[in-house]
Amino acid sequence: MKAKLFKPILMVSVFIFLFTFHAVAGEVEVLHWWTSGGEARSVAVLKDLLEKEGHAWKDFAVAGGGGDTAMTVLRSRAVSGNPPTAAQVKGPQIQQWGDEGVLTNLDDVARANNWDTLLPKVVADVMKYKGHYVAVPVNVHRINWMWVNPDVFRKSGAKIPTTWEEFDAAAQKIQKAGFIPVAFGGQAWQEATVFESIVVGVGGPEFYQKTLVEADPKFLNSPTMVECFKVLRNIKKYTDKNAPGRDWNLATAMVIQGKAAMQFMGDWAKGEFTAAGKTPGVDYVAMPVPNTSESFLFNVDSFIMFDVKDKGAKQAQKAMARLILEPKFQEVFNVNKGSIPCRLGMSRKAFDDIALRCMNDFIASADMNALLPSMAHEMAVFPAIRGAMLDTVTSFYNSDMSAEKGAKNLASAVKGAM
Repeated sequence: MKAKLFKPILMVSVFIFLFTFHAVAGEVEVLHWWTSGGEARSVAVLKDLLEKEGHAWKDFAVAGGGGDTAMTVLRSRAVSGNPPTAAQVKGPQIQQWGDEGVLTNLDDVARANNWDTLLPKVVADVMKYKGHYVAVPVNVHRINWMWVNPDVFRKSGAKIPTTWEEFDAAAQKIQKAGFIPVAFGGQAWQEATVFESIVVGVGGPEFYQKTLVEADPKFLNSPTMVECFKVLRNIKKYTDKNAPGRDWNLATAMVIQGKAAMQFMGDWAKGEFTAAGKTPGVDYVAMPVPNTSESFLFNVDSFIMFDVKDKGAKQAQKAMARLILEPKFQEVFNVNKGSIPCRLGMSRKAFDDIALRCMNDFIASADMNALLPSMAHEMAVFPAIRGAMLDTVTSFYNSDMSAEKGAKNLASAVKGAM
């Protein structure tokens, strides 16, 4: 009797062992800074898809919307010889990590899934180090958005602005009506986000390219840059006293709740409106930042993949890279996040009017050479130059420095960082 019972028990044990082995075929430890409501929902989609394929996801979330804190933690881990499996890294920093010789080659995944065909060249090139894929893009964000509570504008008798002159007139009316004109988060990366939108609006795409991409001192210290600093100073007049240190999503909440009229922020802000159950065109309006309707400041979220030794981790890593660019994840993630897919040829059925406009503007801006990498969001310049720019902008914003001095200091700081 015991022998008869033993065989079925043994078979069940083997089955459980095999199932368990398959369920944890590999583990990815993923460093990212997606911690707000809309962002957390978005990253959970990738975690779920990966776990359905039998892999384990170890979340390594580091709070801080700009990612600066996450990068400090990542450098510490890498220096100690214990990097995560994947990390959210963007723009020129991908090349710097490539120089360190710590990234894995993803060409086999890219070839099998036709990445060169599926990705716009401007995006694919950023994901490669010396011609080889070492990172996978997740989405495309537009930076130069203005998020508006139309009810606050109606109550204030103000017109939604399309120019900086109209902004000033509207902000005065909103302030007199007892509302906060601009929901603002006083953090260096947020100040830089607003500043770069001002630069492209005041100076145009060519001026932006010369200043915040090429970092040309002659253009950085120019009358046009002085005007950009004046606009930034004017915006500050219409923020509230509690803005310093405020996280971006809390500023977005002020617009959602009708405490503030508008916020200048990338389209990840839409994820907060979506999470709050708000309807675009009814509860809120999205428009380009004043004077920037024909420009597209972009940021591409991406994950670099570190060269890990464990075979299971490698398997999970390749699965993660593949899943990121598959239509299901691209659709669900970007709907939640507020961004648009980086993969070409996607169905547009699930996307709202804001996303559709963004997709169209992305293509049109590329045709007009007005597709511009975001300095504030690590797409345009190397970290040392970006740091110099952010330090100068935040120093200006939080002082009574003249606009002329701001432009002079910007040119000097960038020159010193080169």
